[in-house]
Amino acid sequence: MRTLLNVIWLVLAGIWLAIGYAIAGIICCVLIITIPFGIASFRIAAYALWPFGRTVVRDPEAGCLSTVGNIIWFVFAGWWLALGHVLTSIPLFISIIGIPLGVANLKLIPVSLLPLGARIVDSDDPFSHRSAG
Repeated sequence: MRTLLNVIWLVLAGIWLAIGYAIAGIICCVLIITIPFGIASFRIAAYALWPFGRTVVRDPEAGCLSTVGNIIWFVFAGWWLALGHVLTSIPLFISIIGIPLGVANLKLIPVSLLPLGARIVDSDDPFSHRSAG
């Protein structure tokens, strides 16, 4: 079922979201000082392509620079992105058949609000990001 939902998502919304996040990532990487935001954009783009079966977890080892970066991201891009995800999920929810896609769109909000210090992992194993030791 996950694969079917991911394919439908990819065709209807995922490819466009991923392209948008990838373009933002390229722009951020070109500007040098915003490379961490570019890397975060590429991570979100990959998540936007195939969201079903994956989830976002916070990295407990992320430092204070991650927090500062998230504040900067939130002010300049995060809340706009979150608002966009909410607004585009509304028609999906109204269409009834698009409810799972609306849920996937809402799943992108936490990582689009605060991408630094977040990891995208398999839903079946949310602790897979931790190193063994």
